[in-house]
Amino acid sequence: MSSPPPAPPQTPSSLKKIVTASLIGTTIEWYDFFLYGAAAALVFNKLFFPDSDPLVGTLLSFLTYAVGFAARPLGALVFGHYGDRLGRKKLLVYSLLMMGGATFLIGLLPTHATIGSAAPLLLTVLRLVQGFALGGEWGGAVLLVAEHGDAGRRGFWASWPQTGAPAGQLLATGVLAMLTATLSDTAFNSWGWRVPFLLSGVLVLVGLWIRLSVDESPVFKAALAAAERRKTEQTLREKPPVLAVLRDHWRDVLIAMGARMAENISYYVVTAFVLVYATEHADTSKQAALNSVLIASAVHFVTIPLWGALSDKIGRRPVYLIGAFGMGIWIYPFFALADRQSFGAIVTAVTVALLFHGAMYAPQAAFFSELFATRMRYSGASIGAQFSSVAAGAPAPLIATALLAKYGSATPIVLYVMAAVLLTVIALGCAKETRHRDLADTRAYETGPAPAGDQPVHAP
Repeated sequence: MSSPPPAPPQTPSSLKKIVTASLIGTTIEWYDFFLYGAAAALVFNKLFFPDSDPLVGTLLSFLTYAVGFAARPLGALVFGHYGDRLGRKKLLVYSLLMMGGATFLIGLLPTHATIGSAAPLLLTVLRLVQGFALGGEWGGAVLLVAEHGDAGRRGFWASWPQTGAPAGQLLATGVLAMLTATLSDTAFNSWGWRVPFLLSGVLVLVGLWIRLSVDESPVFKAALAAAERRKTEQTLREKPPVLAVLRDHWRDVLIAMGARMAENISYYVVTAFVLVYATEHADTSKQAALNSVLIASAVHFVTIPLWGALSDKIGRRPVYLIGAFGMGIWIYPFFALADRQSFGAIVTAVTVALLFHGAMYAPQAAFFSELFATRMRYSGASIGAQFSSVAAGAPAPLIATALLAKYGSATPIVLYVMAAVLLTVIALGCAKETRHRDLADTRAYETGPAPAGDQPVHAP
């Protein structure tokens, strides 16, 4: 029996629609996630942990922030499994509803002054729901674009969902910056902080409407049809996607996890911890710190697709290494500039850091997608990306804050980021270049002999 015909090529307009749907969805989900991080640095220590001194309260606040990362691997396993079985689109709708609902409820949450210790407990539960949803969001969003786009520009198109992170950061920080600029500290701490969380409800409705309008990945539909045909012919028994990834592709999972260490740790140090460092240690105003992240996130958003396009020209690994080495070199000047108590200096520090971060983050979507076959791609990319977040992004602000509290200096934090860069360089050294891989060629990854006349389906 011959294989099903290749999926029809995507027109520019349909591909742009897919990219827009993924970008808006990831922007909303990252807005929800980053909003919590900014609020953890600026206000949650006072509202939910009022009995602690300011720095300890911040540590406890960041601890609930880290809890969200702990749920991301579970989300990656669950969403990855069903995303590889049922499709990318359906699971992306579920993740958006879960994330938006949890964020909206945080905006309604009573504080410690109202219900005591139950307040931080409920905050932690909602943070777990956020993390679980985000664990399933990233893999599906980037795969939906990567599997629709043409191979020659996959790095460029797949990098657009990655811009959802700085767009979400931009939106969350912008809303908070506007509120802190127009409200007194008393008003902001009393009710103003709730506004951006409640706004999430409106954003989710917009994102849901757009996501429901797009079609499933043609590569996934072709792979699903081939799997069903082989199952009928009893010539192939597929392993559950998660088991297939962990048993047969553990090396690729480790490469993805290692590649994320420098990218993930540096990002949360540069965008979340910097708010604590600038306001608590360098005596910079809250408004200046927020505005610096706001400006840098705008530059980050614009440059990520440029890095993605460059990865199509010279490869995923070279661009990723530019970002890793650049971050390792820049992290010391980053803190030196933050110590100068100058708005221009801190803007420069964060902007350059995010430029190097973008060089790692932009090719990541295509790179991780190309590591795994279609019927295990959602699981493999999600596991590799989200399991590393537990050791990388989750404790990064917490570790950085603890190091600052103990040593009163940025030097240990610089060494911490440099160690993460070393792990990423080692992982990339163990990886092969992937930019020429055919995302529809799954035969080598499956168990059992392929039917005699069955040829891999080639991507358009």
